[in-house]
Amino acid sequence: MTHTHNRFVRTLGITLATCVAGLAQGKVYHVYYLGGQSNMDGYGRVSELRDEQRAPVDGCMIFHGNNQNAGDAPSGKGIWATLTPGHGVGFGSDGQSNRLSDRFGPELTFGRAMQEQFADRNIAIIKFSRGGSTIAGNTGSPCWDPHDRRAINGTVGMNQYDFALKAIDNAMRVRDIDGDGEEDTLIASGIVWMQGESDGTQQGPAERYFDNLSELMELFRAAMRVDGLPVVIGRISDSNRRGDNQPMWVFGEQIRAAQERFCDEDPNAMLVTNTDGYGYSDPAHYDTAGYVDMGEQFAKAMHALESVEADD
Repeated sequence: MTHTHNRFVRTLGITLATCVAGLAQGKVYHVYYLGGQSNMDGYGRVSELRDEQRAPVDGCMIFHGNNQNAGDAPSGKGIWATLTPGHGVGFGSDGQSNRLSDRFGPELTFGRAMQEQFADRNIAIIKFSRGGSTIAGNTGSPCWDPHDRRAINGTVGMNQYDFALKAIDNAMRVRDIDGDGEEDTLIASGIVWMQGESDGTQQGPAERYFDNLSELMELFRAAMRVDGLPVVIGRISDSNRRGDNQPMWVFGEQIRAAQERFCDEDPNAMLVTNTDGYGYSDPAHYDTAGYVDMGEQFAKAMHALESVEADD
């Protein structure tokens, strides 16, 4: 791997080490990283949720990293808080408090479903995603390419991978994530990735998607220091609402094929395909019911992967 890869593994390795003594021993949390682009950001409408769906997910914690632009210095701003609706597009954090939005993403039902499926576990989510982003560099879009260091306004460019690692690092450094005065133990347990639409707008990025996705997932696994960490991939779909019967993502089928190939070839990865049946609230984003189901399907896939791992 590259020098960049090794440097980040060492950085997060410090974070995942045992904390120094000082607080009483608290809970053990299984931590899941959720990343990708706008359909991971989430465009579900909180107002369209049922009353029970709008309730906080007690006992499930989330650290949602603040959105950043290329050229910014990685800040990783965010705080641990009880999972609640409002972590969709428009969310923001200054590192001291969260500004919830009127939207939600798959994190909401993912957290609730994971609690139901792993009744003996405490669940925690780290979320960092960026709408309109590609995993290919040099596309003109925000990118996750860890090798991309283009200068932005005279500043060495930092990409979304850098920003995500900083958010993960900050989240994992917190010794008491639930604020009960006891030192918690955080165990990296899985990755959920919903992204690929932007790569499907250009032929080059679409052709390289399998290789780029494979490298990026291995980098996240290495950074979180777990070989074979379970990875759930959400398959991109297409609303086909441009008005000319042409797909939104011209090379979307290549992306879908690459996602399927990745999951076929990686024994610790699983593809969620229910997205093909979701309705759309606009030409690019799913409707509220879609996000509700997406989070539940991500949790089912993660549970299946972890169950197989436990049997092995």
